[in-house]
Amino acid sequence: MQEISKKQARRFMLLKHGLIGDYRFDGKPGALEFVKQAGCIQFDPVDVCGKNAELVLQSRVKGFTKEILHSLLYKDRELVDYFDKQLAIIPTSDWPYFERYRQAAREHVNKYPELLDFYKKAKEYIDKNGAVSSSDLPDEFDVKSNWFSAVNWSAGKNAARAVLEQMYSEGELIVYNKKGTRKYYDLSEKHIPAEILKAADPLPQSLDHLKWRVLRRIGAVGLLWNRPSDAWLGIWDLDSENRKECFRLLQEEKKITVVKVQGVNFPLFYRIEDEPLIKTALSESKLKPRCEVIAPLDCFIWDRKLIKEIFDYYYAWEIYHPPSKRQYGHYVLPMLYGETFAGRLEASVDRKSKIMTVKNIWYEEGFKQTKAFKIAENSCIKRLAKFNDCISFTR
Repeated sequence: MQEISKKQARRFMLLKHGLIGDYRFDGKPGALEFVKQAGCIQFDPVDVCGKNAELVLQSRVKGFTKEILHSLLYKDRELVDYFDKQLAIIPTSDWPYFERYRQAAREHVNKYPELLDFYKKAKEYIDKNGAVSSSDLPDEFDVKSNWFSAVNWSAGKNAARAVLEQMYSEGELIVYNKKGTRKYYDLSEKHIPAEILKAADPLPQSLDHLKWRVLRRIGAVGLLWNRPSDAWLGIWDLDSENRKECFRLLQEEKKITVVKVQGVNFPLFYRIEDEPLIKTALSESKLKPRCEVIAPLDCFIWDRKLIKEIFDYYYAWEIYHPPSKRQYGHYVLPMLYGETFAGRLEASVDRKSKIMTVKNIWYEEGFKQTKAFKIAENSCIKRLAKFNDCISFTR
C-alpha cells in the first residue's frame, strides 16, 4: 500500500477539483466537464450569494456565469435535474442508469389507482399547453387529499404539485425551466433524445449498479474511505456489507487503488484514472495558490470528517440551525487559499442595488494573512460579486 503525506493528499484533492494552480476547467465546456467528472452536483434553491450548484462551478470554472449552467440545463439539455445525492444535477447521458429509481416510483404510485385520472389529464394538458408549474394546472387539480401526501410527502396534500413531482420522479416529466424557486415541468420526450430516454438500464444487476455509484462518488470527492459518510447519501441499499463488497470488487477490477495517508487511521481510495494527478501531487512542482469560496454542499466537502482529517478544518452549514445555536452565521462559505482553508466568509447580495456585502470573515487560528493572500482574497471577493451581477461590494 502506497503511503503519502497529508500535504500530498491535500494537493491531490485540490488538483482533482481544479481548485489550485491554473484553472483546469474553462467556460461552458469546462462546466460540463466538471459535472461529468463529479457525476452530480447538488441543487439547493437557497440563494444568498448564489445557489449551491452555481457556487460549485464558480469556484472551479474560469469565466463561469450563472447563464452557463442555465444554458446547459434548459437550452442545450446536456444536464438535467434529477435525484442523485439528494436533489441534484446530472449529465443527461447518465439518465438510463437511474431507471431503477423511476421504476420504483411507478410501482409506488400504482398503489393509488385514484390518481390515474389526474395523471392522464395532467399529461394531456401539458402536451397541449406546454411547460407548467403547479399553479398553472386547471381548477380541477385544486383539491386536497391524503392520497397526494401519501404519494409525495414534500407536496403535502396539494394535488397539482404532488402529481407533477410524482410524474417527474417517474421520468414522465423533466424540469423544463426554473424561475427563482418555481419549477416548470414539461414532457421528457420533448427534450431528451429517444435513444437516451428509452434506453434500458445498463446495469440491471443490483451489485453492478452499486459499484457504479460507489465509483462515481469516489470520483466526485477524489479520496474517499470505506466508512459511513454523507458522500453515500441517495444510494439505495448501500449498507456496510454491500459497500465493503463494492470496494473489494472495484479494487479487484483495478478501477480504484488504495493509499495510506500519514496520520489517518483508515485507508483511502482513489480512481485508477486519476493516477496522473497523484503523480503531480507527489512531485515537488509548485502550484499557484488561488483563493476560492466553497459551496455549502460542494462535493469536495461531502465528507466533513475526511476534510477534518486531511485539512484540519471542520465546516458545518448552519442554515438550518436555530440562530442561538449558530457559531458563525446563516449562510457562511468555507474560504480556501492554496493548500489550506483560510477561514469562512459570509456575504449577501442586494439584488436591487446590485451591491454585495461581505458581512464577516472568520480566519482560522494561526492562519497568516500575507500580502499575497490579501491580494488573492480581494480578487476572490471581486469575482464573487461579479458572478452575482453586482457592480460593487462592501466589506
